[in-house]
Amino acid sequence: MSLSEGMIEGGAASSSQSVDTLRAMTDVAQAYSRRAAEYTDRLGSMDAVHPADRQLIDSWAEMVSGPVLDAGCGPGHWTKHIADRSLDVCGIDIVPAFIEHARSTYPGIRFDLGSIDHLEAPDDHFGGVLSWYSTIHHHPSRISIPIGEFARVLRPGGALVLGFFDGSTTDEIDHAVAPAYRWPASALHEVLETNGFEVLETYRRTGRGHRPHGAILCQQNVDAPQI
Repeated sequence: MSLSEGMIEGGAASSSQSVDTLRAMTDVAQAYSRRAAEYTDRLGSMDAVHPADRQLIDSWAEMVSGPVLDAGCGPGHWTKHIADRSLDVCGIDIVPAFIEHARSTYPGIRFDLGSIDHLEAPDDHFGGVLSWYSTIHHHPSRISIPIGEFARVLRPGGALVLGFFDGSTTDEIDHAVAPAYRWPASALHEVLETNGFEVLETYRRTGRGHRPHGAILCQQNVDAPQI
């Protein structure tokens, strides 16, 4: 089965938007596959994580109750970090080389090949979802697809943390692997709230030599209707 066939099986892809999303994400998967070894060597360990990011994720993990999804897990280092905090966690990614590496490096954790646009988990399944820069390659017109999936699989009250590239406007930016997008936090807040999330906190991190980073901590609104 090809990667694109597997992604189609994960959910309906009958609309032109779904087909465009599938094609774009397949291109992203192929781009990462070509540089998977390089990416893993440079960024695939907790040693490469900024201390502020680690502190944020650790704080988020403390508020999570129930199973956790690492959505766009890459080489699996964040998944392992979460598992070490005694949480029941699994990882999903569209890059076969990342999943192979994660399975061989962290054999006690479940890792699945699949798309965050079409999660196979049932509704209300997870207590927490980590989406650490896994939506940066989604065009603004398609960002609601994975956000909607996170909302669907999270239990009422479940917590999502979303990492992104911060900016004053929503623009395409250069990226070493594939085209990516930066967002004002306020624009992402609107997308999240439209999909039933309550934004709890927003973080920004800047520094010489790298573009501004952002993270949003939000919770599935218990009273919000599912769309």
